[in-house]
Order: sequence, then structure tokens, then C-alpha cells
Amino acid sequence: MAPAQLTPYGNGNTIKQMRTPRVLLITVVICIAFLAQAFAGDWKKIKVATEGAYPPWNYYDKSGKLVGFDIELAKNLCGRMNIECEIVTQKWRGIIKGLNQGQYDAIMAAMSITEPRKKLVTFSRSYADTPNIFVVRKDNPLASFRSPLEHLTLDDISPAEQAALDALINALKGKVIGVQVATINQKFADAYLGEHAEIRIYDFQHTVDLELYQGRLDALVGGMAYWVPIIKSEQGKEYTIIGPQMTGGPFGSGIGVAVRKKNQDLADMFSTAIDAALRDGTIKKLAIEWFTFDTSAPQ
Repeated sequence: MAPAQLTPYGNGNTIKQMRTPRVLLITVVICIAFLAQAFAGDWKKIKVATEGAYPPWNYYDKSGKLVGFDIELAKNLCGRMNIECEIVTQKWRGIIKGLNQGQYDAIMAAMSITEPRKKLVTFSRSYADTPNIFVVRKDNPLASFRSPLEHLTLDDISPAEQAALDALINALKGKVIGVQVATINQKFADAYLGEHAEIRIYDFQHTVDLELYQGRLDALVGGMAYWVPIIKSEQGKEYTIIGPQMTGGPFGSGIGVAVRKKNQDLADMFSTAIDAALRDGTIKKLAIEWFTFDTSAPQ
């Protein structure tokens, strides 16, 4: 009898035995890839975090209900995306940390899109754009300050803008300025006033407001959309806005929805919904309702 013919890898059974685990491994890898792709965009229910302490963006009303511009817009955007959204509250300090730890899936809390934050999270396109301002009591000597410019952009500052900024800094020398912790207002105060004024930092915006009301601060830095409704109300009759309306630089490039870095698909879904809400006037309508003026982001 002729001897059996052997291949370099052994007999036919050996080849079959070697191919079987290889085929299984490839199959498993392909399945995992398809599953990962499916789950990456399978957003049926998400948690959206907000601060709940920053009216009229997001806050609890007298009945204990969570309300505000961010709340109404979040519900509208989730409806457009056909996603069930649970809105939860989180203190501002640590709100990004909570997102990245998986406590919730998105943040809608008047969060400005800034370069430092973009290193930690992924943003949707902006849905609102509002300047930042200085607020003082009417009985404070700073109330008489007049800026040579109404608007000041801190990106690519022109000579006229630099002169207006210098005049503002000079007026605030030696003064006590209040800001909320971990905000764009703190970033601005630290960068432009840290060597000229005393900067006091607080955990909550309402604490900053109270300190100003009680005369323990000369001025505060705040969002125009936050302060205009207050000043127009009975509550705000003691206050006035001074200086220019400031944008750019540490104030960022508008306000957006923040998600984890890996969830670009969710950010894109929010961006598509925001585009639609800008086009049909929903965001403008909500802005006028909550802020008394239009803060819609440019389309």
C-alpha cells in the first residue's frame, strides 16, 4: 500500500481543526463590530443633566417644578430626536465630571462652548449666544462708568476694543468682583482682572447675587440672558449694567449641549435637532418667553 500523502500542515483533519477556531474568531470579531456600531447610535432613552439653580435657564419654581429655557428646549429637542429624556439636576461644580463618569448622557445647562471644555467633552452646535456683562448696585460709584463701546469681542481685539477693555479694567482696579466657580465669568475675571481687583468665587450664582445686593461686592460678571430679566423685574430695581457687552475669548463661542467625547453620534443628533429648532423659530420663541429678548444662535 502506498504511503499516505501529507501536506506541510499534516493531514486533512489537522487543517480542518486549525481552520475551525480561526473561523470562529473572525465571526466573533465581526459580530462585536456590528453590535458596537448598532449600540453607538441606539439612543432610545437618555439622561440630561442641568444645574437647576440658574434662572431663567434652569431652576425650580415656587411649586418645586423644574422649569426654564433649557428644560423646555431639552424636551423639544428630545421629541425631535424621538428619544425619551429624563432630566436630572447636578451642582455646577463637577457637572462635567459626572457626565464623564456616566451618571448622565448629556448636559444642557447654559454651558458655553470653550476650548478648555472641548478637551473634556464633545459639544453639539450652539443653540444660544448671549453676551456677558458687569452688574453693579445703582448706589455704587461704578454705576456712573460709561464704556466707549457697547460691544467688545475678545477675539482679535481691535485698537478701539483694547482701549475700551483698558478703560474697564482701570475702573475696576481695587474693586471686589464676584463670580460663580468654574464658569466662563471666573475665567474672564482671572485672566483680565486677577492682577487689578479682588476676585471672590462662589459655588452658586444666587450667592453671588446676594453678596452684591448686600454690598459686599462692588460688581459681578454675569450672563446678559440671566440678568436682563432680573433688572426688568421688581427684584432688580437696585441694579444696573455697566461696561460693554462682552463675547469671545474666555466666554467661548455660544452655548451647546455637552456629551462624552466618545458620543459624537449623540452630539450630531442634537445638532440636527437644534438646526431644525432654529429654522422653524422654536428657539427664538422660547428665548423671548424666558429672557425677554432673542438669544438664538446664528443659523
